[in-house]
Amino acid sequence: MPELFRSQSTGDAASEEGEVRVLSLTDDDAEQLIGSLSSETARSIVTALEARPATASELAESVSTSLQNVRHHLGNLEEAGLVDVADTRYSVKGREMTVYAATQDSLVVCVGADTEEFSTP
Repeated sequence: MPELFRSQSTGDAASEEGEVRVLSLTDDDAEQLIGSLSSETARSIVTALEARPATASELAESVSTSLQNVRHHLGNLEEAGLVDVADTRYSVKGREMTVYAATQDSLVVCVGADTEEFSTP
């Protein structure tokens, strides 16, 4: 897992390992993020995608839920910036399937702090 806070000496490491996103608890983005992670299923999906990219049907099988439920959570997680479309695969029947992956960004949500204090170089 990438470091949350990088020292000034790391230079361009943030772009190699992902950016550090810093949000105040009062930001609209933080509300969306926290809402998208409030479900155990959503957290299981993110955890599975951290291990390896997967299609919605593969995720439904690995987290033991319906395809419809996975698609709902993937939409929320993608809007919150936690999941990205990584690729497209084709099924045996020739259907196009979207492959999802967890973003590589580190995330910090600050409570009662000025987010500028945590900006990375």
